[in-house]
Amino acid sequence: MDILGIDIGGSSLKGAIVDMQTGSLKTAVHKIPTPKDRKPEGIVNAVSQMVSYFKHKGPVGCGFPTIVKKGICQHEGNLHSDWVEKDVDRLFESATGLEFSVINDADAAGLAEINFGAGKDLDGFVLMITIGTGLGSGAYLRGELIPNFELGQIPYKEFEKIEQWAASSIKTEEGLSYQEWGERFNTFLEYVEKIFNPDTIIIGGGISNDWDKFKDHLKIGVPLIPAELRNDSGILGAALAAYLKYAR
Repeated sequence: MDILGIDIGGSSLKGAIVDMQTGSLKTAVHKIPTPKDRKPEGIVNAVSQMVSYFKHKGPVGCGFPTIVKKGICQHEGNLHSDWVEKDVDRLFESATGLEFSVINDADAAGLAEINFGAGKDLDGFVLMITIGTGLGSGAYLRGELIPNFELGQIPYKEFEKIEQWAASSIKTEEGLSYQEWGERFNTFLEYVEKIFNPDTIIIGGGISNDWDKFKDHLKIGVPLIPAELRNDSGILGAALAAYLKYAR
């Protein structure tokens, strides 16, 4: 079965058709810039453009960059506050005429890694951290998703949330070296270790492609492993969530 997976990020929406029998992308990834205001109207339009680009007619899985419960946006995250309490599933379904499964983007990335990538042979309590515009996170206990772990929202010093100090977007904005940024990210991981004490942490997001450049600056006791699926994990996991919802 083929499902369209869409990953909504702070800078772009990425989409591809996923072959659910193999757990792999069937097409090249298509990108659409995230509207600068990040309001519902613009993002709904971008999602519609993505569906039209692939001429897709079946279920769609969508990774959404904040907390979603039963299809309802609970917090604006890095989006506009107009999203709060919006029925995201219904907005996308009304715009496209297709069935949607919308889950947190880091949850989606982790689902892919747990089922197809770096976490497929892991047991116990596993956290997935996605590093990008913010710090996303997904939690998995014996392979089962515990949804909506938003660890990047932890307050830190004068910052409303620690991702405003330790995300990879801040590395770019402030021109930090990998060591300087890695030490900040390590501080975040120290909080995660103290509060949750997971068995393993998988590190994903775009900057995970540069794992060898910052791994030596991460000093916590919990085993850290880089994501295997890298930038494709959000698309694959979103498609998997839709498959589990509609194809069973």
